Amino acid sequence: MKRLETLSPPAPNPLIRQGDSALSESPAPTSEDDPKSAKPQTKHGVEDPKDGDAEPKAPPKKGLKERPILVAVIVGVLVLAAVGGLIFWLIARNYESTDDAFIDTHIVRLAPQVSGRVTQVLVGDNQAVSAGQPLIAIDSADLETRVAQAKAQEAQAEAQVDNARVQIAVNQAAYQQALADVDAASAPADNAARDLLRYRRLKALNPAAVDQQQLDQLESQARQTSAQFDAAIRAANAKAEQVKASRTQVTSGEDQERAAQSQLNEANINFGYARIAAPLAGHIAEKTVAVGNYVEPGTQLMAIVPLKIWVTANFKETQLDLMRAGQKVTIKVDACPQDKIKGHVDSIQRGAGQAFSILPPENATGNYVKVVQRVPVKIIIDDPPNNCWLGPGMSVEPTVKVR
Repeated sequence: MKRLETLSPPAPNPLIRQGDSALSESPAPTSEDDPKSAKPQTKHGVEDPKDGDAEPKAPPKKGLKERPILVAVIVGVLVLAAVGGLIFWLIARNYESTDDAFIDTHIVRLAPQVSGRVTQVLVGDNQAVSAGQPLIAIDSADLETRVAQAKAQEAQAEAQVDNARVQIAVNQAAYQQALADVDAASAPADNAARDLLRYRRLKALNPAAVDQQQLDQLESQARQTSAQFDAAIRAANAKAEQVKASRTQVTSGEDQERAAQSQLNEANINFGYARIAAPLAGHIAEKTVAVGNYVEPGTQLMAIVPLKIWVTANFKETQLDLMRAGQKVTIKVDACPQDKIKGHVDSIQRGAGQAFSILPPENATGNYVKVVQRVPVKIIIDDPPNNCWLGPGMSVEPTVKVR
C-alpha cells in the first residue's frame, strides 16, 4: 500500500499559480528514484530486518570474574559447609545410635493352680498393684472339705502312734516280768541238775548208798525244773518279739502320721491357691478373667508388668567396636519425645539374634550372601520419667557415647 501511495499523483493545490502548474505537476521523488534513501528490499518486496531501523543488540552478560562479591559469597558458603561437615563428623563419630530398640521387661503371667469358679476379681484393667495384694478368689468349698478330711486322717494317725507307744510300754513290762520268771526258774533247775549229778556219782561209787527210787525222783525233778526254765526263756523271747512289734507299729504309725501331715499340707496349699495374689509390684495388663468364669490350672487370667524395665537395643555388629558396659546412653522415647532419658549400657549379648531363632540359618550349603547381623544390647534406665508411661514393646532410640 505504501508503494502505491508514492506512485499516485498528488492532489492539486489551489494556492499554486498557473505558471507553477508545471512545477506542481512534476512528481515527487520516490524511494525508487533516490537510491540513497531507498530502503533495501528482499526478494519478495519485504523489508530486511537487518537494516538500520532494527532494534539494537543486548549487551553481553558479565562473567564470574566481573562479579567478585558473588564469588566471595559462594566460596564462603562452601567453606562453612566443609567446616560444618567436619565438625558434625567429629561429633557424630563419638556416638552410636539405632532405631531398632524397644522397652523390655520380664512380664509375669498369672494362671490358677486349681480348678474352680471365680467368685471375686479384686483389680481392674491397668491398675497398679503391690506385692502380695489379692487379685482373684476362686470357690474353695471343695478345697475346705479336703483340708478337713486331711486333718481327720492326721488325727487318726496320731492316735495310732500313741496307742502303739502305750503298747510298747506294756510289752516292755511283760518282757521284764518274763526275764524275772527266767531268773526264778533257773535256780531250781540248776539245783535239781546238781543234785541229780551228785547222786549219780554217789551211786556209781556205792550203789547201795543211793536208793533207785530217790534217784528217779531227782531225775524227774531235774527234768521238770529244766522244762520250766526253758518255758520261761521262750516266754521272755516272745515278750521281746512283742516289744519289737510294738516299736514297728510306732514306726509305721509315725509314717502314716507324716503321710497324713503331707496330705494336710497339700490340702492347705491347694486351699491357698484359691486366692491368687500379686507376686511382685507392677501394673495389671491383659486381664481376661471375670466373675463366674470356670478356670482350669494353667489358664492365663492376667499379666503383671513389673516396675523394673530396661531397653533392648539391636545394634549392628559393626557398631559394637567401641561399645562397652557402663557407657552412658541418651534414650529418646517416641511416646514422649520431649524427655531425654538417661541410662547406661548394662551388657552385650554373646551372639547375634538370629543364632537363637527357632530355625537358625545354615550357611554351609547353597549360596551365601553376607548380611550385617544385629546384636541385642541391654540398657538400664537410670532416671525413669515421672510424666511418661513406659511399657514393654514401646519404641525408643538410644544413643550410646562410645568415645
